Amino acid sequence: MVVIRLSRGGAKKRPFYNIVVTDSRNRRDGAFIERVGFYNAVAHEGDEKLRIALDRVSYWTGVGAQLSPTVARLVKDFAKKAAQPAA
Repeated sequence: MVVIRLSRGGAKKRPFYNIVVTDSRNRRDGAFIERVGFYNAVAHEGDEKLRIALDRVSYWTGVGAQLSPTVARLVKDFAKKAAQPAA
């Protein structure tokens, strides 16, 4: 099964996560099919914390990929933020 999940990167105590499309049998930080975004859990003021290619996520979910619970929450938050007009 194909899943969209987080893949951890970054240094010790400084996590950085790539949002990747991968086979569910691959290891967490192993090979992946496509990188569709990132999540920087400890972003500083002014740095981008989250970026997701919503068109690619919708494509992969359309062909049967499953979202992990964490990625589903991040996509929901990002879509809500993207729908709001810039103030």
